[in-house]
Amino acid sequence: MQEVKNLSIYRQSLRDRILETAISLFMKNGIRAVKMDDIANVMSVSKRTLYEMYSDKEHLLYEGIKKDHIMRREHLKEFASKSDSVMDVILYAYKLNIEKFREANPLFFSDMEKYPDVIGYLNEEKIYSGTQFVDFLNRGIEEGYFRSDINCKLIVCLFDALGDYFKSAQLYKQYTWEEIMMNIVFVSLRGICTSKGGENIGWFFVDLQ
Repeated sequence: MQEVKNLSIYRQSLRDRILETAISLFMKNGIRAVKMDDIANVMSVSKRTLYEMYSDKEHLLYEGIKKDHIMRREHLKEFASKSDSVMDVILYAYKLNIEKFREANPLFFSDMEKYPDVIGYLNEEKIYSGTQFVDFLNRGIEEGYFRSDINCKLIVCLFDALGDYFKSAQLYKQYTWEEIMMNIVFVSLRGICTSKGGENIGWFFVDLQ
């Protein structure tokens, strides 16, 4: 029984390491440029072992994107539960995104559009994230950082539209993540801030430059 348990632990560890390696290669080189052979070679495992754990490249991509979303969501949720203000959460979320995507190859994002299961998952996540964003905006209103006369659901729709344009116009090929976050996200948030919120957003601009 112990041998079976140890084998199961090993296979799960190997599965996780394959996932991390694959996502790292996808982000560095683009998804289409990376073959299953490349992943197997980097991991020093047989193609048979690789295919036993992941049926194809889209399966790898799907599981990697899902795992990353869940981890970042939990990190943000934990941080938000302990933070003093919604503005601290904004800065933390910014840092999470920059650290994750700063060095990503633009091909990673354009290639992702070719994988329907992944896009389907991201669309489902957008619905969940929208609900969380409404809660986030309401917290900001209660803390006095966001205006009380805003329509939170409409604000979420507007940010979704910005995100869709970001992808369709492939802005990630023209600008850095810092530029995109600063000029789209922070500027948009500034418009719904109270004077108190505006002062805090202003300090973020100074600190992040």
